Amino acid sequence: MKLTLWTYEGPPHVGAMRVATAMKDLQLVLHGPQGDTYADLLFTMIERRNARPPVSFSTFEASHMGTDTAILLKDALAAAHARYKPQAMAVALTCTAELLQDDPNGISRALNLPIPVVPLELPSYSRKENYGADETFRALVRALAVPMERTPEVTCNLLGATALGFRHRDDVAEVTKLLATMGIKVNVCAPLGASPDDLRKLGQAHFNVLMYPETGESAARHLERACKQPFTKVVPIGVGATRDFLAEVSKITGLPVVTDESTLRQPWWSASVDSTYLTGKRVFIFGDGTHVIAAARIAAKEVGFEVVGMGCYNREMARPLRTAAAEYGLEALVTDDYLEVEKAIEAAAPELILGTQMERNIAKKLGLPCAVISAPVHVQDFPARYAPQMGFEGANVLFDTWVHPLVMGLEEHLLTMFREDFEFHDAAGASHHGGKAVAREETPVAPAAEAAPAATSDTPAAPSPVVDTPASGEIRWMPEAERELRKIPFFVRGKAKRNTELYAAHKGVCDITVETLYEAKAHYAR
Repeated sequence: MKLTLWTYEGPPHVGAMRVATAMKDLQLVLHGPQGDTYADLLFTMIERRNARPPVSFSTFEASHMGTDTAILLKDALAAAHARYKPQAMAVALTCTAELLQDDPNGISRALNLPIPVVPLELPSYSRKENYGADETFRALVRALAVPMERTPEVTCNLLGATALGFRHRDDVAEVTKLLATMGIKVNVCAPLGASPDDLRKLGQAHFNVLMYPETGESAARHLERACKQPFTKVVPIGVGATRDFLAEVSKITGLPVVTDESTLRQPWWSASVDSTYLTGKRVFIFGDGTHVIAAARIAAKEVGFEVVGMGCYNREMARPLRTAAAEYGLEALVTDDYLEVEKAIEAAAPELILGTQMERNIAKKLGLPCAVISAPVHVQDFPARYAPQMGFEGANVLFDTWVHPLVMGLEEHLLTMFREDFEFHDAAGASHHGGKAVAREETPVAPAAEAAPAATSDTPAAPSPVVDTPASGEIRWMPEAERELRKIPFFVRGKAKRNTELYAAHKGVCDITVETLYEAKAHYAR
């Protein structure tokens, strides 16, 4: 663990909370200090849930450290059972309580409660949030699901959707619709919306749909072994992946593929004249492994972008991500350090970032358009409207989400190109606010050899230049070079500025002129 300003994943007990909060009639008891209770606010504040998570805390304080803190956990378990009367309970240690080495398994057995109590092993100092969710779900399934007779009709289970998941609610609805077109009903969706009693019925489905490997693969593999249920490997994000998913389901069940693509608009829009300016746009993708792999395929094969960088923060997905990156001639970036991600984005100089809430902040800093495709996300990424990522409707949503930042970027680029026009310069004012176009007063540029007059108290301060002078103060941009730099499209202007300054420093040039700018361009074009 390390101290950081931002983090892509919380500790494992936050993953356990995502599973418990997604379910019904399950109570999670966490053994931890008072400060660890902050996590439940994530669900009410960010996901806009109308209820607090079903989580109880033993909540020990500094004064308890000299006593037996295990007694506090025992009391918390008994009180949670008496108050909430759940169908089952889970118990785990937070990252701080792990240092005390109390035994939740032994304590829960000693209570001899009349319901299942599932102890969770969540190594906080070597694993993180997605692992915590995956392990919690696996432990619950292992404790509750048993082999049983299959349903008369073909059914499946949807595995992996949790609370605080990126568009999980709408993805479940979209995948349910997809399967219904083939005559397949959903037996249980878990953990989202399921109760412990529902988990006991998992074994009666004919197969499982693994929606999110990060949070459901361990459970799917356990059911494959224990209940002889195959599970799907294709995640249906994008048009091609959705068609592949339906073909995989057909292979498992023997049912014919039946699709309804009447609402699918993404392929037509991607090929339309209005979208041709998107072709070849450089895109950098970062997030959880599942969404990054899917986004790279969509970007390169369905929209026509050029993928110039891709990576993930969850190391459990490092191997499949590296395999996917190799298809595009890239080396995958696997890191949970947002500063490394920022450096990689700057080096790749993309025209669009597809990432998480973290990359949205990086994009603001770099002046690049960004669309969010993966958790971690903020409140604006839990819309009230229907906005899935999976299925054919998800493909439409993705196209809109990715193109809109570029459209706004194009508008900014056009305004920048016509900045010298009488209508669009800064002094003209906004037309929609009743601004009146006025002619720009051109300021003559003094020859470089002539010294500028010294400023006095009566002389108004000159406006700050558009291009900042380097902090060292050794390199200065001449006004005509600044104007020429502004003609470069905004999405590569920063790189052109940095390269020119590096070239000038290497050549020992202090004053960057138009000639220096073009010499640098020629140098780096070789």
